Amino acid sequence: MPAIVSVVLAGLGFGLSLIIAIGAQNAFVLRQGLRREHVTPVVLICMLSDIVLILAGIAGLGALIQQASWLLVVARVGGALFLLVYAFLSIRRATRPQALTTSAGGTGMTLAAALSTALALTWLNPHVYIDTVLLLGSIGGTYGDDRWWFALGACLGSVLWFAALGYGSRFLRPLFAKPTAWRVLDILIAVIMVLLAASLVMGLFE
Repeated sequence: MPAIVSVVLAGLGFGLSLIIAIGAQNAFVLRQGLRREHVTPVVLICMLSDIVLILAGIAGLGALIQQASWLLVVARVGGALFLLVYAFLSIRRATRPQALTTSAGGTGMTLAAALSTALALTWLNPHVYIDTVLLLGSIGGTYGDDRWWFALGACLGSVLWFAALGYGSRFLRPLFAKPTAWRVLDILIAVIMVLLAASLVMGLFE
């Protein structure tokens, strides 16, 4: 049992080290959490998506994707274009920021829009596949028969992180009571999206 616990903890630590990095998905969850807009469904979408991708990587999908290099090229180009569009939308929001309202429910984004954005930022983002399917799947494979315990730890990491990000961000609400804070956040998100898009394009020439 102690050996299994160590494998689960290894998966938890490795999963957190990958997911905590600031990215498109995390930035969106943070924004929804701050506005209290459809937080639960967005968090659940991100959790379940991560779990599916982690299990797919542990099951060996990562090795199959590595053999089809053209899939990675298509994913990089498509992902870069999507991130640039999202960056443009963030800049547009920054030009007309609004103060955070005190109401519990948000009106800035419909449920359908929130869910589709969360799905797109997850499943159309090549970094997600590189981290969860390829990298985490490869590391988990080194644990042999215990790789599913490693996957359990990584899945637990995703659940804990998205729950903390989505529901913990409400403690930052006083900071975002002014439009200026939202302008800074949206500009920061736009910069992150552009940098991520650039890294995807640069990866084509490596």
